[in-house]
Amino acid sequence: MRVFALLPFAAALAACGARTELQPAPGAQLPVAPYGATEQPTADKLLLPEVQAEPERSVELRKRSEQREDDPFDLPPQN
Repeated sequence: MRVFALLPFAAALAACGARTELQPAPGAQLPVAPYGATEQPTADKLLLPEVQAEPERSVELRKRSEQREDDPFDLPPQN
């Protein structure tokens, strides 16, 4: 039981490692610059998601209760 209690603390401690600038693995190179780019992106720049990969929330939350419409797929369980 104590092992399970210490597991989150050990995981948090392992995640606190020193952060250094990212570099490609030995013998590997960064991908070539995209067509039309003026400079090759760095490793940190490549890790940032594009806008389409991480869109902003555009759903308007409901301000008040509304009556639900009848759902034809909400069927009772079959015996």
